Amino acid sequence: MPKCDGCGNDYDKSFQIIASSKTYTFDSFECAIQMLAPTCAHCGVRIVGHGLEKNGVIFCCNHCAEREGVTELRDRL
Repeated sequence: MPKCDGCGNDYDKSFQIIASSKTYTFDSFECAIQMLAPTCAHCGVRIVGHGLEKNGVIFCCNHCAEREGVTELRDRL
């Protein structure tokens, strides 16, 4: 059975994700998130939802963007 690219675990219910033309194998969403999800430029949290972006810099929320001096972004309501 395929090994998880995140933790190396052999798991019979592993799954694959294709991103940027590369195929990854994971045994859990936790490993997939740790390997593939971007991190907030301010607080470092993994961004699992939409996030906010300005000039290629990604933030988890408006608060973090503002703390980095980006004032024109707004969270969606």
